[in-house]
Amino acid sequence: MAKLETVVDNDNVRRIMTIAMEAGAFIRGEFILTSGKKSSYYFDARKLTLHAEGAYRVGCEISRLLSGKGIDAIGGVATGGYPMVTAAAIAGYLNGMQVPVFIVREASKEHGTMRKIEGHLREGSRVAIVEDVLTTGGSVLRAIQEVESMDCHVIRVIALVDRQEGGGQRLNEAGYEFTAFLKVVH
Repeated sequence: MAKLETVVDNDNVRRIMTIAMEAGAFIRGEFILTSGKKSSYYFDARKLTLHAEGAYRVGCEISRLLSGKGIDAIGGVATGGYPMVTAAAIAGYLNGMQVPVFIVREASKEHGTMRKIEGHLREGSRVAIVEDVLTTGGSVLRAIQEVESMDCHVIRVIALVDRQEGGGQRLNEAGYEFTAFLKVVH
């Protein structure tokens, strides 16, 4: 039976895990994932990232992991990464770091600016990409491709949860430094 464990071992990540469990983010049942795979469990990251303390702690941990890494911007993958980058921007600001954030849509908007990348990303930036749950890595790799099309360099990829179904390995093999806060152990 699958269970959730911490990857990063510190008080903040242990508290993130506790909040996730208390908020009912890790649920069992029958689910179809973005990748199309069937799963007997699901991690609903929004139960964590839309929780006041959960969002704050996720933002603090992202800021901690990126501090001193020369990151020019932090991008969130649609849609689970959106509250994560907002939390990172707020937590960073409260700790004296002002790192611009952006989001990468799954598809370009069909109105307004018609952009696929929204927010604060300048050409040539060194960036980190955040994702809520990593399974195969497909969504993250598509987001990275969009960011790199702007001549940006992805320095780090961070996920709340690694399902350990090949995504982390794909990212590492492609040359990206990958970190998750939590992992699923089967």
